[in-house]
Amino acid sequence: MPAYVLPDPLRFVDGRPVTAAGEWPERREEVLGLFERDVYGRSPAPPAAMRFVVVESFAQALRGLATRRQVRVLLDGTERGPAFEILLYVPNAARRPVPAFLGLNFDGNHAVHPDPAVRLSTAWMSEGPGIVSHRATDAARGTDAAAWPVERILDRGYALATVYYGDIEPDHADGWKDGVRARIGPGATGRFAPDDWGAIAAWAWGLQRALDYLQADPDVDGRRVAVIGHSRLGKTALWAGASDERFALVVSNDSGEGGAALARRKFGERTENITGVFPHWFCSRYRTYAGREEALPVDQHELLALVAPRPLYVASATEDLWADPRGEFLAAKAAEPVYRLLGRPGLGVDDLPVPDRPVGGSIGYHLRRGKHALTAYDWEQYLDFADRHLPGARASR
Repeated sequence: MPAYVLPDPLRFVDGRPVTAAGEWPERREEVLGLFERDVYGRSPAPPAAMRFVVVESFAQALRGLATRRQVRVLLDGTERGPAFEILLYVPNAARRPVPAFLGLNFDGNHAVHPDPAVRLSTAWMSEGPGIVSHRATDAARGTDAAAWPVERILDRGYALATVYYGDIEPDHADGWKDGVRARIGPGATGRFAPDDWGAIAAWAWGLQRALDYLQADPDVDGRRVAVIGHSRLGKTALWAGASDERFALVVSNDSGEGGAALARRKFGERTENITGVFPHWFCSRYRTYAGREEALPVDQHELLALVAPRPLYVASATEDLWADPRGEFLAAKAAEPVYRLLGRPGLGVDDLPVPDRPVGGSIGYHLRRGKHALTAYDWEQYLDFADRHLPGARASR
């Protein structure tokens, strides 16, 4: 790894230091603008015509454990326009409105639980279990349930809302043609400027529209919604939470390059790797930094700092070197000065912890033994963290 110097999150582009909490909002907007311009791209405003259609609400789902809702988000207000579906489980035993976790899933809402009543996605999917000719079959039900311990989340007093990320935009180079970027914002013209939104920004924008719904659902406390994501969807959760302060808590699981890991370390996946294989994830200007990460005006510790003073959790796995666990920890550590400026304790440790020993204050971190995955162990740490940081979360149980 080369020697590197990180940009100072508490110094304006013109060199002025940020010395007081009251100056942070101005610096925050500056950093946010740099990430929009050079990494993720600029996203459009919410569509004024957007509306929500509850296609199902069943109060005795999962043997009476939960109320299940399935909601279509009609982005232009019509069934002919771009749309996606939210699957929402609300615990029946909890006092409502309840706090919630919101996250995108990789394989369709039907894959997060074998519940046969969940609507089967009709969107394009990567080939995998239960997928035939890029379309889901009934054999795909519950295939990703290990990453989504639905009953445990409900038992802990939290609602779970999830959206298939391919409903927002299919994950391939031409996916924008069948996603929201082809119909909303600058991509509707078929031409993208260097700082127009990429797929990660589109998926994050979809999470923000799902939050719009959760804030309107009477059973969910829209002020206590945590956004969560794994891998590329961990990058997405970070960008959604950084750019939308309505999210009360942000969780990044194994998000790596373009997520929580420092780019300037040039360890594991690098900018040239990610922009070469997945150029559609970012704005096109980001590709110009391939192989020259030191020229970026920002680094990922500043993305984490954009979450401050809200609670943030970053997690890594010992066998996931491609995602650079140490680089993720160091990014969380380098975001700490912003948390301290805003009166929050930040990470609170100096050294990478031993595996399976969570650490942190307003910034949480753990290094789990194992591979690149979202596991039941990870979820237990996130639920414990939410109990500590979402006001009244325990009281809802």
